[in-house]
Amino acid sequence: MLIALWIVNALLALAMLGAGGMKLLTPKGTLAERGMAWTEDFSAGAIKVFAGLEVIGAAGLILPLATDIAPVLAPLAAVGLGVIMIGAVVVHARRREPIVPPLVLALLAIASAVLGFLVVL
Repeated sequence: MLIALWIVNALLALAMLGAGGMKLLTPKGTLAERGMAWTEDFSAGAIKVFAGLEVIGAAGLILPLATDIAPVLAPLAAVGLGVIMIGAVVVHARRREPIVPPLVLALLAIASAVLGFLVVL
């Protein structure tokens, strides 16, 4: 199960680090131009907060397990990312945008949390 946890966490962390990092470094207007119309519903500051949480969550999936320091933080990070992605599904559904990408990430986060709690506890 530990190998499965590492695989799921690595995939989820890469996706969250890429998406969050890109949103942190890109201005709100450019994000909207690149097809992220949902940014119209949020302030630039809120978008940066979401992006920062995604990057911190990505680190939280990997670092506690890699260092063996408080490994229970990894499934807790997955729970946090799951909550963020469920919120993203709601926002996309409300705007009648495709919900598959955030839904897949939410399911990966849930799988990571379940596996993480099974391995750590």
